[in-house]
Amino acid sequence: MQVIEGILFEPVGCLAEFPPEPFLEIAARLFDRRKSTSKSGSRAYWHLLNLMEACERDMVEDLELQAVEGASVYEDVIPALSELKEMHIKLFITSSLSNDAITRFLEKLPARELFTAVWTRDNAGGVKAAPLRCAIKSLQPEHAVFLTDTAEGLRVAKSVGTNSILMMNDPDDARRLALHDPAGGIVSLHELPDFIRLVAAENQRSDLR
Repeated sequence: MQVIEGILFEPVGCLAEFPPEPFLEIAARLFDRRKSTSKSGSRAYWHLLNLMEACERDMVEDLELQAVEGASVYEDVIPALSELKEMHIKLFITSSLSNDAITRFLEKLPARELFTAVWTRDNAGGVKAAPLRCAIKSLQPEHAVFLTDTAEGLRVAKSVGTNSILMMNDPDDARRLALHDPAGGIVSLHELPDFIRLVAAENQRSDLR
């Protein structure tokens, strides 16, 4: 794996635990889907993105804002992001949420100054892969990683040619998702700086051979 220069974050499931209900409600209202009972905000969110990608309709942003209001930011986010910034790692938000939703989310952190750039479906012009493609224009894809906790997120990272790190929020899910061959996995954002250092050390040893 190449030296990592930038990290791409989808806040849903990786920086905060989001409630699934607003995403399920959007799918039910706008796409005539029977409302499911998923307990995972991440799975509900990525399922919704698949529907959005296949159907050009506007979202109900107030429901997204409800999801943001109900999100619980992980306690290790600010310390981990601050340490990564001190390591001169470029940090990007790459989200399929609307600009308004991400703006409100960053008010909850707050950590806007830690991010090199913020890409949403509005300024990226699309969902899923679109925000990632915008972010890696300032990086070589092989020098970036996308943090995700879903199979769909792992597939999106692969589709744009960048690496993925699995956020292992659920042990059972993590075992299943490991079959998709992420570049690595972490159970806490506290582990992310050490992962970056490990990759750098391995590359340094390879250069000395």
